Amino acid sequence: MGESSDARFAVDAVCFDLLTALLDSWTLWEAVAAEAGYPGRGEPWRHAALRRVTASGDYQPYAVPLREGALVTGLPGALADRLLARWGDLRPFPEVPALLARLRARAALPLATATNCSEALARRAVAALGDPFAVVVSAERAGAYKPDPRPYRLALAELGLPPAGVLFVAGSAHDVGGALRAGLPVVWVNRLGLPAPPDAAGATVVADLARLTDLLA
Repeated sequence: MGESSDARFAVDAVCFDLLTALLDSWTLWEAVAAEAGYPGRGEPWRHAALRRVTASGDYQPYAVPLREGALVTGLPGALADRLLARWGDLRPFPEVPALLARLRARAALPLATATNCSEALARRAVAALGDPFAVVVSAERAGAYKPDPRPYRLALAELGLPPAGVLFVAGSAHDVGGALRAGLPVVWVNRLGLPAPPDAAGATVVADLARLTDLLA
């Protein structure tokens, strides 16, 4: 699926994936692996952990799939604890602060996030963005990891809006199908130019978030 940006969304709120749409978590995984003497191993570790997270369904402590992902890629499980201790080092992608400032200027357009981590980690990550969200849904609080429908539904309930009224901005491919199945319109920020999964056909694809506001009616 190539980049497409012809769609326009008349919505009453925007809900973001946090750790891949807004925050550059990739760099942190790589840094933690490299500092432990495993340069270049952060990406396979992250992918292995992500597969476990998204297959989990019901919430389990976030450190568990992180440790399992490390072990199956030949890394020490203790790297998970190092990663979590560094969670406050997460930083936004370059275009994100200006985007959030533009969106926050629209007082009638509340912002939300639904993220696959614990409640405490979600709050630390949100702080790195200046706490712009009216609603913050962690997998822990929802009781399930995306793409299970429960995190999306909880965000909708707390926004008080129907699915069609909330644009979901996905950073990971698995989130695209999950949000679409929950009835939300979806923009996928596909920063790596990945091939689209079969269930992503209804999403609008962009390479970054610099022009997200242009897609809002």
